[in-house]
Amino acid sequence: MSWKQGMRKFWTKKTGKVAVTALSVGALITPVAGCGTAGAASSNTVVIGGKNFTEQDIMADMMADLIQKDTNLKVVKKRWLDSNVLWNAEKNGDVDIYVEYTGTGLVNILKDPVTTDPNKAYQTVKQQFEQKYHITWLNPIGFNNTYAMAMTQSEAKKLGVTTISQMAAKSKSLVLGTEQDFITRSDGLPAMNKLYGTQFKSVKSMEIGLKYKALVSGDVDVIDAFSTDGNIPANHLVLLKDDKHVFPPYYACPIIRDSVLKAHPELKTVLNKLSGKITDEEMQKLNEQVDLEHKSADVVAKTWLQQNGLL
Repeated sequence: MSWKQGMRKFWTKKTGKVAVTALSVGALITPVAGCGTAGAASSNTVVIGGKNFTEQDIMADMMADLIQKDTNLKVVKKRWLDSNVLWNAEKNGDVDIYVEYTGTGLVNILKDPVTTDPNKAYQTVKQQFEQKYHITWLNPIGFNNTYAMAMTQSEAKKLGVTTISQMAAKSKSLVLGTEQDFITRSDGLPAMNKLYGTQFKSVKSMEIGLKYKALVSGDVDVIDAFSTDGNIPANHLVLLKDDKHVFPPYYACPIIRDSVLKAHPELKTVLNKLSGKITDEEMQKLNEQVDLEHKSADVVAKTWLQQNGLL
């Protein structure tokens, strides 16, 4: 297991925090072509950032590959950054482009109320980021990395459960396995209990990395998951339909500083080639290849682009 894979189990998606954040930004810079540390420092160089989990690593590589193929720009990557560090780097001009999530932009950055309307969330962050930060949100890539409730196929079939509402009706006999963050977050278990009326037989708090083992072994009956996690296809799990829309949308979109887009308008067309191209299920499989099959993110990214005629 690489240090990156080891760090991933300590990551909490909604906050973007990891247990170890002492590494400096500079230590995580990966030149792809040429040199430089920021687009502002070199007119023919753009800096792509990424947060500290696998999905972001893959997306940074995809964007870098597309830019290098379709433009004459050089690319520098700053990867595995804490979410707050990355956002501040984008605001300060140390990073030009990275993939952000609509829910994170809405709640964590803008401090706006949670909404379960995907289009409203996207339009709000698109308008407000432009006005407040001079940053453009490009088109959604397609996948929505939000909370989900997961069960094994056999358990879901035995109970006749395909939706959270159906699971909630049987929850008094079910054991939930989850990390502490989901238990305490207002948009996590408390929100689900309020909207769906879930009343679990018991709730077991555990590390993120242990949830899937506990579910597969039968120690728990249902777990919370992130909807693009590679453990879902790897363990043949079923995601229950959020039929009352309790969990906020976290659609992934490239964001880019306006000054960089003005200098290199071709980047909009290049990066929007990813628009609507990656489903939740495809992102699960891409994450699975890196996290569980131990393939490198750059190889996984390049292979997907080639298979889909983008490279």
